[in-house]
Amino acid sequence: MPASRIILGCGNFGGIGSAPQFFGQGESEDEAYRLMDAAWELGIRSFDTADAYGGGRSETWIGRWRAETGNQPVLATKVFHSVEGNPNDRGLSRERIHRQIDGSLRRLGVERVDMYLIHEPDPDTPLGETLDALDELVEAGKVGACGASNVDRAWLEQAGARVAWVQNSHSLLEREAEDVLDFCAKRGIGFSAFGPLAGGWLTGKYRRGEPFPPGSRMTQRPEGYLKFDEEAVHRGLERLGTTAETRGLDLPTLALAWLLADPRVTAVVLGPRRPEHLEPALAAADVRLSPAERDELASFFP
Repeated sequence: MPASRIILGCGNFGGIGSAPQFFGQGESEDEAYRLMDAAWELGIRSFDTADAYGGGRSETWIGRWRAETGNQPVLATKVFHSVEGNPNDRGLSRERIHRQIDGSLRRLGVERVDMYLIHEPDPDTPLGETLDALDELVEAGKVGACGASNVDRAWLEQAGARVAWVQNSHSLLEREAEDVLDFCAKRGIGFSAFGPLAGGWLTGKYRRGEPFPPGSRMTQRPEGYLKFDEEAVHRGLERLGTTAETRGLDLPTLALAWLLADPRVTAVVLGPRRPEHLEPALAAADVRLSPAERDELASFFP
């Protein structure tokens, strides 16, 4: 079913990603439950989180929701950042990976996670040590498969065949992952795109010369998205909006359809703030775009 390519991103449960200054913010536990309920009802069976999201709140709430509902989503979680917000407790050493997986399993209430990803590369730990530790978790039955997030092709070439999945930022506005996508497709590595709506820029909520909406990503953690506040991007968004309208779609649905029409993209990680934000992703799965149409949409944002 179409929902199989949509992954519920749980990075705003109890915080905004792994940033310690936002622990306790983001979605409340009740709001997180409503999002998980809505995703499950729509057929979304994969949830993505990280040990440090919300200072451990995201994993904890997913675990409680699983226990209360009996639902068993496919679970992916990540390791690198500190759950407590300790700047000295981070990275991918063997000792730390073994310690962190036990915390994740406890919070999630499971004996095994389906996918365990490094959240980003660790320049202070030899790659071989990290990969050996991940292999040990698979052998111990604590992890089904291992992956990596925020990595480039050079990192993947070093890792070889020991990585089964990659999760990188990818959208109409951020296409630096093209080289990684090609690599993954050739090697049979799964690829999930996070940030598919570029922090809300591909929803049409940010308009030229207008203040950013209260509570939006641009008023909370704007650092990675400030580059989009330029005339060329605003013009491209207007063209994208016009194209969406002619097809009877809204802007986020067309932007997500552009991703889902790419056979190299295995899945898309969507981090909704409200249950209704899931609807464009499911609608996008029914939109058919030819390679030429995808190229045309990409040309709006050279």
